[in-house]
Parts: sequence; C-alpha cells; structure tokens
Amino acid sequence: MSPKPRANDVKERLVEAAIRLLAEGGPEALQARKLAAEVGVSTMAVYTHFGGMAALVDDVARTGFLKLSAWLAGVGETDDPVADIFSLARTYRQAVAEQPQLFAVTFGQSAPGGKRATLSDLTTEEGREAAQEGLEAFEHIVRATERAIEAGRFRPADKYQAAAQLWSALHGFVTLEASGHFGAGEQGIEHILIPLGITMAVGLGDTVERAEHSTEAARATWRARTRNAGQGEND
Repeated sequence: MSPKPRANDVKERLVEAAIRLLAEGGPEALQARKLAAEVGVSTMAVYTHFGGMAALVDDVARTGFLKLSAWLAGVGETDDPVADIFSLARTYRQAVAEQPQLFAVTFGQSAPGGKRATLSDLTTEEGREAAQEGLEAFEHIVRATERAIEAGRFRPADKYQAAAQLWSALHGFVTLEASGHFGAGEQGIEHILIPLGITMAVGLGDTVERAEHSTEAARATWRARTRNAGQGEND
C-alpha cells in the first residue's frame, strides 16, 4: 500500500494543479471538482486544506509572487543600478508573458470563481508585513532603486515609493502589451518599454545621457544571457 500523502504535500500539489488548470483553461477552469480530479483526491480535500476557493486563490497568488521573485533573482547585480532596473523590467516581462494566467491571478487582475487574491500595499510597513511573498518579489526592484539613489543616479526619495512608480509603469506596459496594443514580437520593448524606462529614470533624477547608456548596458547583458541560454535575440 502506498503511504498516505502528507497534508503539506497534498496542499502543494493542489496549488500546482491549480496553476496548470489556469494555464490550460483560464480562470473558468479553476473549479474544486476539476482541481480534485487533477490531483486524484476528493473535492472535500480542497476545502479541508484551504477552507474554500478564496484561500486557494490566495495561495496561488503567493506562489506566483515566489515564482516571480525567482525569475528576478536570476538578474543579479552589476555596478550600474539603472541598467539593472532595465534588466529586471525585461525579465519581469518575460516571466509574465510565459505564465499570463498565473500572474493575472497573482496581481488581482483575474478572479477565478469570483474570488480575487487578497493583496496589500507594499509601500507601507503594515502592507509589507502582511504580504511577505509579494514583498520578496518587490524587493528586487526596491533594492535596485535604493542602489540608484545611493549612487546619485536618482534623487533622495522613499525607496519603496520610488520603486512602486517604476513597478507601476512596468506593469502597465506589460498588461497593455499582453492585450496586443504594442504589436507582436519585441517591437514594444524598443518603441515603448525602453523609452518609458528612460523617462521614468530621468523623472527620478537621472540624466538622459546616463539613462540611455544604462539601456545599452542592459541590452548587452540581455543579449549575453539569451545567447548563453540558446534562445536567440531579436534586437
């Protein structure tokens, strides 16, 4: 007889199965019955482990933030914090593009079964304490922003609020691009995202010349990464 799965194992399997269902069928596919069948447990198991679909959606969102953080952690740091911000932006775009349904739930843009993820204001201490997984992802942008302030590239400011401005601009671009507003392929990066990033950097205190130099450094870093990964590059 196979050993009985541990409760945490079943819970993790349910969350991963929920992410698969979202990817395959969108928010309409995330139903307790389908989820239970995917994992091979009873429908009651969903309620035993989560208490209801709302808590499951929250766990899916938390997992989304952890996955996003893992993507952003791969960017690393260079001696140019503004270039690192551009690299984070491009990596963020790629992560969301590869799992759009997951991140629609993660950011509260999708509400499976009418259940929207519980989110917090990460620019406040209270909000950061309430959303550790979201903070883990956000901190990558915060750290790069803080380094830009310390280097004199950005004027002194609250690092969380400044990073939230960058995040807002980035996520707005990613959302609009995913809806088809900026064409196919990579053209939105060159025509919209990079100029937007320069505008944001200058607004936060950088010069146009230094911001443009940082975009070139980030572009070179991205090309090297994609060559190493064997993905090619369309720039």
